[in-house]
Amino acid sequence: MAFLIKSMIGNPLSGIGLGGGGDKEEEATPSDPAKAAGMTREEYEEYQKQVVEEKMERDADFLHKKAERATLRVCLRDKYRLPKSEQDENMIEMAGDDVDVPEELLKMVDEDATEEEGKDSIMGQFQNLQNMDMDQLKEKASATVTELKSKAEEKCSVM
Repeated sequence: MAFLIKSMIGNPLSGIGLGGGGDKEEEATPSDPAKAAGMTREEYEEYQKQVVEEKMERDADFLHKKAERATLRVCLRDKYRLPKSEQDENMIEMAGDDVDVPEELLKMVDEDATEEEGKDSIMGQFQNLQNMDMDQLKEKASATVTELKSKAEEKCSVM
């Protein structure tokens, strides 16, 4: 029973930090990281090489993705005649010349371009005219003509 109470309450002077409690913790943790990971020295070195290689691969993929996005932004800036960005150009240079815009993004840009071209063309304007209410246009035109005639009659004594 005394052991239970002592373990629950503990030694009141051990928390003060007089230097007596730190030695046990240092002995418990091994100084070699390979032993801490439960591996031999060779296994640990090989593991560290794999970790470094994977990190380099992830960084290269990330850089390539950033360069693809920068290429797309440059294409969009050219399309809409916006000012160029030095940051995007630098990103593309860092990644090298083998950077292309992903096919899905190119399809999206091409679809937008064809839609805009359709709206700007004469055929696009004809389609907009077809969607308008012709009766309403005729009424507006006739109302405008009658209004002009009445104003002209008021101002002109010959008519």
